[in-house]
Amino acid sequence: MRPPEVAVAVAAAVAVAALLVPGAAAAASVPLLPAALALQRAVPHKGVALEELRRRDWARHRSSRRGLLGGVAGVVDFPVEGSANPFMVGLYFTHVKLGNPAKEFFVQIDTGSDILWVTCSPCTGCPTSSGLNIQLESFSPDTSSTSSRITCSDDRCTAALRTGEAVCQTSDSPSSPCGYTFTYGDGSGTSGYYVSDMMYFDTVMGNEQTANSSASIVFGCSNSQSGDLTKADRAVDGIFGFGQHQLSVVSQLNSLGVSPRVFSHCLKGSDNGGGILVLGEIVEPGLVYTPLVPSQPHYNLNLESIAVNGQKLPIDSSLFTTSNTQGTIVDSGTTLAYLADGAYDPFVTAIAGAVSPSVHSLVSKGNQCFLTSSSVDLSFPTVTLYFMGGVAMTVKPENYLLQQASVDNNVLWCIGWQRNQGQDITILGDLVLKDKIFVYDLANMRMGWADYDCSMSVNVTTSSGKNQYVNTGQYDVNSSTRRASYKSLIPAVIAAMVVHMLVFGGAVSRR
Repeated sequence: MRPPEVAVAVAAAVAVAALLVPGAAAAASVPLLPAALALQRAVPHKGVALEELRRRDWARHRSSRRGLLGGVAGVVDFPVEGSANPFMVGLYFTHVKLGNPAKEFFVQIDTGSDILWVTCSPCTGCPTSSGLNIQLESFSPDTSSTSSRITCSDDRCTAALRTGEAVCQTSDSPSSPCGYTFTYGDGSGTSGYYVSDMMYFDTVMGNEQTANSSASIVFGCSNSQSGDLTKADRAVDGIFGFGQHQLSVVSQLNSLGVSPRVFSHCLKGSDNGGGILVLGEIVEPGLVYTPLVPSQPHYNLNLESIAVNGQKLPIDSSLFTTSNTQGTIVDSGTTLAYLADGAYDPFVTAIAGAVSPSVHSLVSKGNQCFLTSSSVDLSFPTVTLYFMGGVAMTVKPENYLLQQASVDNNVLWCIGWQRNQGQDITILGDLVLKDKIFVYDLANMRMGWADYDCSMSVNVTTSSGKNQYVNTGQYDVNSSTRRASYKSLIPAVIAAMVVHMLVFGGAVSRR
């Protein structure tokens, strides 16, 4: 399902102009440029609107040394690029190397799905260029000396059939390829078949030395894409699912003894983005843990209550109980955050009632926005999410607000958490996850987190089970010949406001 359309950026910008520049509102009624601000598992580009960001999020809710494998497993370290800022990138992605000879692919980091899939050749509808300024690649099983197709008679295909992640027709012969089809709420999707081939990655050992390692894994080979996946302005090479099922890379590498059944990430919230992604357990002071809800297809947590400035909101806790139609999901493939329908109004009301007196509140097309010249941390309240066991997650203003523009010394902020219209499902996306360590401990069915500066290195336990640690920091993205370069993706509405404010004597800048 899609949320209702809300053109926030245009109306909010007009409201700012009306507040700060006499006569601006009348002039702004002249059509300038299209509305908006919006997100998903794809890359926002010029003119992106909040409604589009929400639509994309909704669409994806559908929905060297090689002898290491037989020894003590290390920490698998993946590079991280991208940013949560919808005006820069709007997603986080990593690199994977597949096949022999190895080819490098950019794939989105997605804890809301299970399968690693990349574009294959030939492919119908697959983009050949990207607005991220990265060179897109395609995988060809026929040119890899270590590749083999997975058939319908393969046990791994049988397991994927049980979880709905594989397709084999009853009329297919046992030697028929094991296929898949993933469809999203807006009608976009991908289909293809599974292959087995080598994956190459960096392993950090207990002596903090990095080794080049490899393992044979099963991944998806996409030969058809549709809808938003065909658009070049937000194209990557595929999706890297970090879910719990048997065919996830996390599960496969664990079954091979390569890595523990735990992974962690720390996503930088700055415009430059980046961060840390490891198959291993980050161990830093301040980490707190709450149980994962068992037998769920996603990473569900038991959210019990929400507080604003220490005051719990009047929300019935049963609204957050996990079932087929409600619950709380942690999903790095979602850019924004979505509150259960029944929790949204109390949340927004509490935020608006707790802002500093110097903050000017304004409502734009139903979305709560604020104008302030003061520090965001001093002007807005802290939100706390309470989970099972009394475990708290502190949510700073930057984790529930989106900065949309600045006019002189005044900054326009709008609430970035959206109403999950008609749904009692809460989704914590990148807006909430950034600037925090998150540990997905599947072995002990728990999730942990702590506020952290993700530009710093972290300590990660090795999979030997001993009290040993390795220290890992951000991957040197300059080592990649295919590194993305980001440009500020300023929405068309802000560009319009630049022109408008120049005419009326103001100055608008993006920070």
